[in-house]
Amino acid sequence: MIDIHYHLLFGVDDGPKTVEGSLQLAEASIAEGVTHIVCTPHSSDRYPLQPEVNRERLAILRERLDGRITLGLGCDLHLSYDNIEDALQNPARYSINGGRYLLVEFPDLAISPFISNWLYQFNTRGIVPIITHPERNPMLVARPKLMLEWLRSGCLVQLTAASLTGRFGEAATAMCDTLIKKNWVHFVASDAHSLNGRPPAMQEAWKALNSRYGQATADRLCIHNPRAAFSGEPLAPQPEPVGLNEDWGPRRGLFNRLFGR
Repeated sequence: MIDIHYHLLFGVDDGPKTVEGSLQLAEASIAEGVTHIVCTPHSSDRYPLQPEVNRERLAILRERLDGRITLGLGCDLHLSYDNIEDALQNPARYSINGGRYLLVEFPDLAISPFISNWLYQFNTRGIVPIITHPERNPMLVARPKLMLEWLRSGCLVQLTAASLTGRFGEAATAMCDTLIKKNWVHFVASDAHSLNGRPPAMQEAWKALNSRYGQATADRLCIHNPRAAFSGEPLAPQPEPVGLNEDWGPRRGLFNRLFGR
C-alpha cells in the first residue's frame, strides 16, 4: 500500500514532536504493509510551510529507516488566499514530489465562492488538486453537492482510512460509502499524526474496502492510484463516476437524512 497523506515529519506541525515519534509511526506503517509514504506537513496560517526544514527532516528519516520504506514529500495545503496564490506561482513547492498532484484541504467553517475558480486555475496549469477528507469537513458533509463542479473540472478525492472503519463517526462512514459507490473517490490515505491520536490504519481500511467493494476497488484506492500520484504519473482509466451531471439520488437512508433530505 502507498499512503499519500501522512504527517510523518517531526517537529513541524501537529504530528510527531520527536524523531523517535516519527520512526514509531513509520514502523507501524511498515508492519501493516505500506511501502511508500508521502510526508505531508501542513501549510497553513498556524503551521507555515518550511521547505528547507522539511527536506532536512525527511533526509534524517530516510537515513534512519535505511531503505525499508520509500519516503516522498508534499504538503497538506490549506486553501487560504496566500497559500493559493503562492501555490499557483510555485506549484512544485507544494505538490507531491514536485509533480502534478496537490493535496488541498478546505476550511471547516466557510468555503469561499472563489474556490472553484482557484481549483480550475490549478488544473489549467497542469496541477491536479486532490480534495482531502471531504467526509470530515462539516461544510461538505452538509452540502456535498459543492463537490460536483470541482469533480467536473478534474479534481480528485481522498478519503481518510479511519473514516471507513468508523473512527470519525457514522456520518463520515456513510459519506465514504456513498462517494465510493458513485466512483467519486480516487485515494484512501491515513492522514496519520500519532500512534495514539490518529494511527495509520491503512490495513484496516484496505480490509474494509475489500469486504464491501472487492479487491479491485481496495487495490485501486490504496495501491494503484496512490502509486501514480507518488510518481507523478496519470491515473489509469477509472470507473465511470455516477451522477456528476445529476442531482443526488432518492431521499432515503441515513446519508440523505443527515443532509436534510
